[in-house]
Amino acid sequence: MRIVIAGAGAVGTHLAKLLSQENQDVILMDPDKENLNFSRNNLEMITMVGSPTSLKDLNEVGIKEADFFIGVTPEESLNITSCMLAARLGAKKTFARIDNYEYLLPKNKDFFESLGINAMVYPEMLAAKEIVSAIKRPWARFWIELCGGAIILVGVKVRSNSELVGKHLYELGSDRKKFHIVAIKRESTTIIPNGNHQILDNDLVFFSTTNEFVSELPDLTGKEDFDVKDVMIMGGSRIAVRTSQYLSEKTNIKLLESDRDKCHLLLERVPKNVTVFNDDGRNTDFLLQEGIRDTDAFIAVTGNSEANILACLAAKRFGVRKTVAEVENMDYVSMAESLGIGTIINKKLITVNNIYRFLLNADISTVKSLAFANADVAEIIAHPNSRITKKEIKRMVFPKNVTLGGLIRNGDPMMIDGDTQVEPYDHVVVFCLEDSLRDIENFFN
Repeated sequence: MRIVIAGAGAVGTHLAKLLSQENQDVILMDPDKENLNFSRNNLEMITMVGSPTSLKDLNEVGIKEADFFIGVTPEESLNITSCMLAARLGAKKTFARIDNYEYLLPKNKDFFESLGINAMVYPEMLAAKEIVSAIKRPWARFWIELCGGAIILVGVKVRSNSELVGKHLYELGSDRKKFHIVAIKRESTTIIPNGNHQILDNDLVFFSTTNEFVSELPDLTGKEDFDVKDVMIMGGSRIAVRTSQYLSEKTNIKLLESDRDKCHLLLERVPKNVTVFNDDGRNTDFLLQEGIRDTDAFIAVTGNSEANILACLAAKRFGVRKTVAEVENMDYVSMAESLGIGTIINKKLITVNNIYRFLLNADISTVKSLAFANADVAEIIAHPNSRITKKEIKRMVFPKNVTLGGLIRNGDPMMIDGDTQVEPYDHVVVFCLEDSLRDIENFFN
């Protein structure tokens, strides 16, 4: 496919690198030459200094032959305009990064389609939904619903009190019928395990399971499930506002913003269960005064990654059981994870994952990149007469770093073991490291 990406910021650059590794014909354009000065070792892509709203520049990148045009500059209006122009000039599909949730309402879909805009992504809204998901299940680091929610992928940090610690996977016995351990993240290394692998204290373990058994995971991993009733949010960002709107009305929310003028604006936008304070979330005396020790969850979503990380570490020191930090500096993501902060939110990665999912082959209906595991999860449909349907799983030789997490057959979810034989039209959940997704597709086509 020929894909033109407008905007060489963190989102556009990361997306271009991903797609170029998939042997796509990628052109990355940006009006600022400096934004295009990044390492392109082992990457096959074309970069061009040009404006996405210039007809001359769009024609120069061959927009007529483009299968996709993606506008991901920081300016919403620029993305909308460039997608409209690209569509009129011949681009088959367009995708725009936006800042207005109203554009995503179902009633407006046909309107934007008529303008030539096929899909849109609102990063702050996606980030807020990820935060709310983390708050609903505070014992889990990751929670991803696949196959319409019938199969769930859960990432849990296993502690020393877990019955799993020290065990090899072959020792888990009947539990493997309820759960399938699809990956283990150990420090900076991701392992696609076999029966001889052992689970160690502090491993981040990824389970696939079903709704029937997911409630057993907290006990199995040594975690306590609890209701989050009292929440503190540091930073009056758009993510903070969206998060407060998406959380339950029964949740008591305290929103901390250091800018007085911004506090007045926030009062008009947040629900009634939110109290806005004009103070800094790093002010220890204020936090103690406002009951940080009795708070169930602390969410730091300022524009400063360092401040968010430090604030969450302080909250954990005061006994807050669930912390969430927005970390936009890509260099800090791994560090934040190693410090034990509960959930890390990165708008750039969330946005790229959303666009990447849209671009993949239509038979891969769900793909979610896991930022801390360098991995992908895909839901793939098995075609009749495909290799995957010919014999049992234990007799298959899959590409390295691939495992099957479960499947949906006639609407019923089931875990996969060595004796499972995939049937035509099964929806199979595949877990693989970054470079293996395209390899496994060949088994299903």
